[in-house]
Amino acid sequence: MSQKSCFRSCLYKLNLCCNSLILLSLTQAIPVMAEEVNIVESGELSNQAQTPINPTPRRETKPPSTQPLPEQAPPTLLPPPDQLLTPPSSLPSSPEEEQSGDIPQAIAIKKINITGSTIFSEKDFAEITERYINKSVTLTELFQLRSEITKFYVDKGYITTGAFIPPQKLIDGVVEVRVIEGQLEEIKVTGASRLNPNYVRSRLALATRKPLNREKLLEALQVLQLNPLIKNLSAELAAGTSQGSSTLEVTIQEAKTFNAQISLDNSRSPSVGSFRRQVQLSESNLLGFGDSVSAAYTNTDGSNSYDLNYTVPINPRNGTFAVSYGTSDNNVIEKPFNRLDIESNSKYYEFTLRQPIIQKPNRELAVGMALTNRESQASLLNGEVPFPGEGADEKGRTSVTALRLFQEWTQRNSKQVFAMRSQFSIGLDAFNSTINNKSPDSNFYAWRGQAQWVRLLAPDTLLFIRGDLQFTDRPLVALEQFGLGGQSSVRGYRQDALLTDNGFLASTEVRLPIFRDKRSQTLLQVVPFIDVGTVWNRSNRVKLETNTLLSTGLGLRLQLGNQLNAQFDWGIPLISLESRKSNWQENGLYFSVVYTPF
Repeated sequence: MSQKSCFRSCLYKLNLCCNSLILLSLTQAIPVMAEEVNIVESGELSNQAQTPINPTPRRETKPPSTQPLPEQAPPTLLPPPDQLLTPPSSLPSSPEEEQSGDIPQAIAIKKINITGSTIFSEKDFAEITERYINKSVTLTELFQLRSEITKFYVDKGYITTGAFIPPQKLIDGVVEVRVIEGQLEEIKVTGASRLNPNYVRSRLALATRKPLNREKLLEALQVLQLNPLIKNLSAELAAGTSQGSSTLEVTIQEAKTFNAQISLDNSRSPSVGSFRRQVQLSESNLLGFGDSVSAAYTNTDGSNSYDLNYTVPINPRNGTFAVSYGTSDNNVIEKPFNRLDIESNSKYYEFTLRQPIIQKPNRELAVGMALTNRESQASLLNGEVPFPGEGADEKGRTSVTALRLFQEWTQRNSKQVFAMRSQFSIGLDAFNSTINNKSPDSNFYAWRGQAQWVRLLAPDTLLFIRGDLQFTDRPLVALEQFGLGGQSSVRGYRQDALLTDNGFLASTEVRLPIFRDKRSQTLLQVVPFIDVGTVWNRSNRVKLETNTLLSTGLGLRLQLGNQLNAQFDWGIPLISLESRKSNWQENGLYFSVVYTPF
């Protein structure tokens, strides 16, 4: 080796040694919180107090299956049933009954056969028929029997089903009463412009199978009214071309499907810049059959991320298949760690299948599965040194593939909404996942449960309670860990102040109106709240300064019609956690502004 090459090699090694000394001094000499010494996905600093830097970044962009349960909207009132479905003006008519002339005026009935019914047996009609058996009845009374059977159907919602006495010869006192069960001949849909009429027709067809039942039809109309693609609808039953058949005429008014949002907040980790800007575009009816697409770009001073999602309906029961993709790049800009030139890049792919099992106007049960692949890579010193840490390989790369099985339950009425989500995640050795000799890696089992309860106490006065819980059987990589702290977690602390394998969060707030103007649709609410959470690891590999965070505080919420929503929260930490108070988050201040231009 030449003298010049040897000199360059020595300089390079000296540079690495100096940088290592800088890193060591930062982790020992500066009292910092967990998020300042533990990089989380997309470069966020985690909260494992006074621990070595964790190379696995916790990113900004997240697959839908790992995001918090969306905030439930306040209870909404459905239109009155008569407004959705115009009631028929009269009971179903029976075919004109002609009897042969040899039928006597008084008939001795020993047995009554009711034919044509597919949903009721003769036992169901026993209470009606037993009054006529073993008696001598007139033709007028026989027609009364027919009317009672028709009314029996109508009272149970089969409003287009009727009974009649067919032409027959009386043998051994046996009388036949024939039922014509109502059926739908056609569903006519008017008012649809971009939405394919078959989207509406196929969903109503499930509830209009023979025999037609008013309650099932009304229920299907109410579920459609809750569909975000439909603003208003009404339906009317008209007589069909044959006896017992009807035509359903449905008029719909489509809702606005294109949406654009611009949002500003300070909910990002200070390590990459807490001030976050986002632009999101979405179209809920892209090709006319209820498929949706959304795209979002999110930016801070030290990060950029992109998220794409496409969801397509796969059956009339509102089953869906979704494909999601996201990518982000991050640079740690928070002092003094910006001197280390920490960079991270991450991406995810997710395929989700969701199917409602129970779908009623006031409740829904859905099950589904998601296959997720998440990958992150981090480095130091402008990419010269892979970022070492638990779960990462020699290149600073972490990859996790997981199969997630979930169940979702929502129940609502005019006063409250309750939503719950349970998700079981199974880590897989697939798609080049990170597999190590010991945890953490892509082999894991974890369960997460989330719940929300929204109660309407008075007009524009809401009680909002939510909870979040995660359990796992082994140590997790940062991509899968439970974060505590921040505007959507425990207010009063910085984002992801604590980051561990297991955790619990509970939050309660009351939204009280202090100003409202119906003309301009302006609503201002004051929001007292209390948040609490606790976390723990599966092993003692990291010692936390505290396992529990507790805060209380006050917030303001402003709503200006459907265009602007603003939120400001001031959280007061009740359990001390070491902090430099160098940004709004660490001083318990959070804001969020969402603007919908059209």
